[in-house]
Amino acid sequence: MQGTLIDDKKFLPLPGSIEFLKYLNEKKIPFVLITNNTKRPSEKFKKYLRELGFEFDNYLDPLMVLSEYLKDEKIAAYGSDAFLQILKRKKYELNYKNPQSVVLGIKLYSNDEFSEIIEFLLKGSKLISMHETSIYSYNGKRYPGLGAVSRMLKYATECEYVTVGKPSLSFFEKAKSILNLNYDKITIISDDNKGDLLPAKKLGMKTVLVLSGKIKNRCEIKKEPDKIYENLEEILKEWKKN
Repeated sequence: MQGTLIDDKKFLPLPGSIEFLKYLNEKKIPFVLITNNTKRPSEKFKKYLRELGFEFDNYLDPLMVLSEYLKDEKIAAYGSDAFLQILKRKKYELNYKNPQSVVLGIKLYSNDEFSEIIEFLLKGSKLISMHETSIYSYNGKRYPGLGAVSRMLKYATECEYVTVGKPSLSFFEKAKSILNLNYDKITIISDDNKGDLLPAKKLGMKTVLVLSGKIKNRCEIKKEPDKIYENLEEILKEWKKN
């Protein structure tokens, strides 16, 4: 979502993004918005996007499927204040003494937080990552994403982790079932090449990278997706010509 449809500073529409969804609707091309949003309740975020002018029916984020990974256990959760408040409203018990699971949301982690998480994992807590973004873009700067953080913790503790949102297979499967199409008939558009597109390409999806978010220059790309555009506006111009 951020870096593809809306910017990561003011959360406003990027060039051509509203028009792109209108085009899909006009041409009756089925689509689903898949996002790793964990900072706003799903319904509120959908309402916000519609108020910006985006027209869509299908939407999926990790908060909508978290209950499949967490039941009634005690959890030590880390992330933005908004994320922690969402978990509390969902009636999850936050416990920072003897948690059964550690749940990671996106944030700038401190060394003390890493130390606390490592101790929990070494004592047997499960590790659940809300998503696996490669890079976290915040206030114009780029930091390690949740995927990088989760893999670091796995290396440090030898503990496996479960991913709730993108690019987990179960998340992609849910999006696929909404569209009712095989993977080879689906094109995924994202600003995260490593965290979204490369895993999707392994499943058979066509992959399109936009340079309106995490990646600023083509020289930063190590493994190329099928196509690269500056933004959705450029894609729309090309599609209208064909």
